[in-house]
Amino acid sequence: MGAMYRVLGKKGRITIPFEIRKRVGFSYNDVLSFTEQDNRTVVVKREKICDDCKVRERREDDEISLLEFLNSLTPAEQHAALIHLSVKWAEDQAQGKWQEAHEEGAGGKNGS
Repeated sequence: MGAMYRVLGKKGRITIPFEIRKRVGFSYNDVLSFTEQDNRTVVVKREKICDDCKVRERREDDEISLLEFLNSLTPAEQHAALIHLSVKWAEDQAQGKWQEAHEEGAGGKNGS
């Protein structure tokens, strides 16, 4: 995989690219450690902080419901998702896409 670039934010925050998180198995609420190897390299590792944790590790092929996903988000992330979906819905409705999709889901214009 080629280089991926992200901008370091004002508060030192950065988003680990989805492709990398998926490949190495990072997930929400994981504890990560950062180790400096030299002047330009930092190693990031997922750490196990307890042996008796009751949380089941999620495998890549596990399915998650929409409700579980939404509940895993922080309140700020839930708010951002709501705004994004509301704007998308309004844009689609303005273009007539919502009506078309609604009719298709209901079995066509006549409901058959």
